[in-house]
Amino acid sequence: MSARDLPGEQTGGQAGGQDGVARVVLRPMGSPLPLGFLGLALATTAFGAVELGWVPAAQGRVAALAALLFTAPLQFLVSVLGFLARDAVAGAAMGVLSGTWAVIGGVTLTSAPGETSAALGVVLLTAAAAMLVPALAGLPKLVAAAVMAMSAIRFAITGVYELTGSAGWRTTAGAAGLLLAVVAYYAALAFELEDAHGRTLLPVARRGRARTALRGDLRDQTKGLAHEAGVREQL
Repeated sequence: MSARDLPGEQTGGQAGGQDGVARVVLRPMGSPLPLGFLGLALATTAFGAVELGWVPAAQGRVAALAALLFTAPLQFLVSVLGFLARDAVAGAAMGVLSGTWAVIGGVTLTSAPGETSAALGVVLLTAAAAMLVPALAGLPKLVAAAVMAMSAIRFAITGVYELTGSAGWRTTAGAAGLLLAVVAYYAALAFELEDAHGRTLLPVARRGRARTALRGDLRDQTKGLAHEAGVREQL
């Protein structure tokens, strides 16, 4: 993609008060969102199977390793790429998910099988509240926002289980985890097909700027670029 000239900006080598042109280079990249959603699906399915009793609690450390070695690193990478791609919502959501799954994996790995932790419950409830921020901000992409909102619900339910130790909440957390996995798999497939074919094949419910981002021309994509983080002087 060619560089985009921003008239009226001052270049670093010009004196104040003189009009210059700042050039911003845009790098095309594939969408990292499917990778983050697939990492989410793996972790929430693994822990859901343990919570529902399909897998013995003693084998929960395998789920913890999956979260630590697979999900958390991938979602951290997606978070970085999301910010670089000028999608602060995706970057923030994947950053929170990455950190939360890393904490869950670490605590599970170092705890006795089936042991609950009130401190982890507090962390999960806080993470659930944090996930609502990108979920609300990401409403123009309804499918992606749904994944974020359901992640918040999943963390909240699991947090209540960790605080109470109730078998009922444990089962509910497992069921919520599997439901989240289904939605995450759908979102991953929908966004992957959209990126591969350059058009929407499965509904992702884009609205407003999110729809323009896919259907608009280069001028639409770069409108207001001079005022975005990384281009403007201050965050």
